Amino acid sequence: MSELRQSTTASGAHAGYMPGFGNDFETEALPNALPQGMNSPQKCNYGLYGEQLSGTAFTAPKHQNERTWCYRIRPSVKHTHRFARIDMPYWKSAPQVDPDVISLGQYRWDPVPHSEAPFTWLTGMRTMTTAGDVNTQVGMASHIYLVTESMVDSYFFSADSELLVVPQEGRLRFCTELGIIDIEPQEIAIIPRGLVYRVEVLEGPCRGFVCENYGQKFDLPGRGPIGANCMANPRDFKTPVAAFEDRETPSTMTIKWCGQFHETKIGHSPLDVVAWHGNYAPCKYDLRTYCPVGAILFDHPDPSIFTVLTAPSGVEGTANIDFVLFRDRWMVAENTFRPPWYHKNIMSELMGNIHGIYDAKPVGFIPGGMSLHNMMLPHGPDKNAFEGASNVELEPAYLANTMSFMFETRFPQHLTKFAADEAPLQDDYIDCWTDLEKKFDGTPGKK
Repeated sequence: MSELRQSTTASGAHAGYMPGFGNDFETEALPNALPQGMNSPQKCNYGLYGEQLSGTAFTAPKHQNERTWCYRIRPSVKHTHRFARIDMPYWKSAPQVDPDVISLGQYRWDPVPHSEAPFTWLTGMRTMTTAGDVNTQVGMASHIYLVTESMVDSYFFSADSELLVVPQEGRLRFCTELGIIDIEPQEIAIIPRGLVYRVEVLEGPCRGFVCENYGQKFDLPGRGPIGANCMANPRDFKTPVAAFEDRETPSTMTIKWCGQFHETKIGHSPLDVVAWHGNYAPCKYDLRTYCPVGAILFDHPDPSIFTVLTAPSGVEGTANIDFVLFRDRWMVAENTFRPPWYHKNIMSELMGNIHGIYDAKPVGFIPGGMSLHNMMLPHGPDKNAFEGASNVELEPAYLANTMSFMFETRFPQHLTKFAADEAPLQDDYIDCWTDLEKKFDGTPGKK
């Protein structure tokens, strides 16, 4: 289990975390480890090395520019050595277009089951879909993770991607260079590209979802006329305070780079940042603090009002990825079909169920399950959901015991061989619309 030494006096810290999204933070695990008034003194206190971790180009616009200055026991050049290629057969990167797999369709899966085999964060990752191209830094991949064992003297970072982690079962600890993040179901974590960490099991077995973002970083969406409040509020995001290890022990560093995995051996823990300041850091967010907005008179707004985070693309208003949350809420619209309506659009929608019942699919979409409706493929409520919503007495109704999400992207999502052949695909999902009836009556004024 974690041996990191953590600050207890960091300014603004609350229970090991600092509040805010995209803030410029500063934190130290030893007093006066953080230089004041400058970034790169000739000599750092405690014999530390100053090093910058840049998450964007140096000349990125000010509102997008992200970097963190780290003051560490060893420079990170000491945390890698000669690399050897290793195989991670179930963790795939885009493009993955298998001629034997048909990605055109409406798909749904039961939860990927646990097995008797032990899995770590690395060996338990199972890629379901990929989109775009990891080499040109556009698109994404979606994964299921199955984790039963902690990483011991083993560390990882992805040069390819930022990871959005959505637990569904069990509790995990991310011991990162910049501090400790604990997450459980109904929380999420964001792990930046290039950040070194290991993953420990606090309560297992663990299962959840991962969105691997190859493109621009996740950001809070523009609220437009909604204004400054509701949806995901910046103060509810929590960034860890500084914590470090000073351990001399044989260790393994695994790196994901251009879709390939490489391993290197070192003689110590790389989690040796004693102090840091900047705005490029991991964070967690409690989905239970997300404040939905919606119609309070009639009609059903677009689901974009439920966006928690967005990763922009080069097309204004069209995301590389949107992370969308459907949680418990009041339904009050009058004379309105309240569940999601039938539609098709240019975005590819991968959904996951964290817990409870999703109102458009009350049967078959169970916690831990996933569905995929690819770009320009129609989808919507099954017959039972349609008939129920069409005929129910429209009193104010509280939609309880529900939390589902969507990874939505402008790119088509291609199924992996695992998703097509090994994951528990519901072969009859497409039939959920078969018994929808023709109700047309051409009589004038007939409803």
